[in-house]
Amino acid sequence: MPTMINPYLTLDGNCAEAMKYWGDILNIKPEIMLMGDSPMPVSAESKNRVMHATLKADGFLLMASDSMHGQSVKMGDAVSLSLNFDTKEEQTRVWERLPQGGSVTIPLEEQFWGRFGMLTDKFGFKWMLNHQVPQR
Repeated sequence: MPTMINPYLTLDGNCAEAMKYWGDILNIKPEIMLMGDSPMPVSAESKNRVMHATLKADGFLLMASDSMHGQSVKMGDAVSLSLNFDTKEEQTRVWERLPQGGSVTIPLEEQFWGRFGMLTDKFGFKWMLNHQVPQR
């Protein structure tokens, strides 16, 4: 039986940019392997595309890669990346940067369970930022 599930994103040539951007916002250093650095043969057009990248921290794992050159990527609406925060300050810090170049779906506001906001970032990915308040 699996012990965990994590999102794996596929981008179209801008995976390294996205992982560095998100890593900078979340204070996590990305690990990035380019297709050209792997032992498998790749075309000249694919050598600078990302074969595999991760953002890893305690309790957090986001993985991603680029598609092979010439393979299209269709962005979908069925997946959101949900981030849960221990403090409102950290949630606010991430919220102030992540929607830049994207759009806000639900503003960061107090809800009955805590503080929540939804956005689409400049790469077309949907994010949910949640800070849950302990219930009495």
